[in-house]
Order: sequence, then structure tokens, then C-alpha cells
Amino acid sequence: MHVISRRILREFCAIHADACDALYDWYRVARKKQWQNLADIQVIYKSVEAVGKFTVFNIKGNHYRLIIDIIYYKAA
Repeated sequence: MHVISRRILREFCAIHADACDALYDWYRVARKKQWQNLADIQVIYKSVEAVGKFTVFNIKGNHYRLIIDIIYYKAA
């Protein structure tokens, strides 16, 4: 996954320091993945769900939500 802006994650962590470890754990995993669909993500993140065109991750035990737009990789 290509994360377009880490700056937003850093800014969020500056305000919500308690979420930093969990958010950066998500980032370290996500940046190495090439998910092709929601089911691929659910193998690692059981609680992830699609809401409209967005994908919603629970961060830090559902204390925070990370809402992102994913353009999935196409299988070759």
C-alpha cells in the first residue's frame, strides 16, 4: 500500500499521543502489503470494514478510527 501522506499521521499523533504506537503499527504493516480486496485485509485486521467507498480500521482497540480510501492492486 502506498500511503500518500505520513504528515497527517504525525500531526494526529502530536494531538493524540496515546494512539501513536497503534497507528504506527498499522502503518508499518500496511505499507508492505498489496491488498487486492477487503478479505485480504481482514486476514490481518479482523474488525476492518467497508463503509461506502472507504475502509475503516479500528485503532487502539476501537478508541480511534482510521478511515481511508484504498485503490486495490489488481492481480496480474
